[in-house]
Amino acid sequence: MTPLQDSIPTHKIIPESIKEEALTALSYFPELKDTPITFKFKDRIKKSTMQAQPTWGSFFKRKENREYVILISRKIQIENEEFTINDIPSDVITGWLGHELGHVMDYRNRNNFGMLIFGIKYLFSKMHIKEVERAADTIAIAHGMGDYILKTKHYILDQANISEKYKKRIRSFYMSPEEVMELINKGKLKEAATAE
Repeated sequence: MTPLQDSIPTHKIIPESIKEEALTALSYFPELKDTPITFKFKDRIKKSTMQAQPTWGSFFKRKENREYVILISRKIQIENEEFTINDIPSDVITGWLGHELGHVMDYRNRNNFGMLIFGIKYLFSKMHIKEVERAADTIAIAHGMGDYILKTKHYILDQANISEKYKKRIRSFYMSPEEVMELINKGKLKEAATAE
């Protein structure tokens, strides 16, 4: 179920080719309505398909004044296979973008020193990477994007032409489909309990 996109969020730069998916993902995060976010294609992103980060120009601004960029790999190279954004189903792109917006939500709560430490730990600690990626999934699911996150997981893990090495990386750093389902069901149980 997709919320109605009653208005286009302000301060957003979105390429036309992913506009529908980005607006759908943004509609689940009303808190980001006035946060400046640029969605931008990049030729290659090391070890990633997408990456959310504060812009360099706003890194040392107060956290409420920060601007963010979500980089999207123009070509997705996984071992010997190469995909483009056009090869990926719309719901999967929406889920991926939702995950990245989960990162933005996480960053909004961190002061400048916290962001600096965060960046250093991300470079050197696999345990930190795992915590951060799982937190982004959790935030996106808590915002109602569980079905999209689940579709993204299944797309990666069920693809025969994606190497086992890449799938192993996804399994070690990100939530499993079973964990996503568990969080979705917990959310539904809470909704049912509050409705009674």
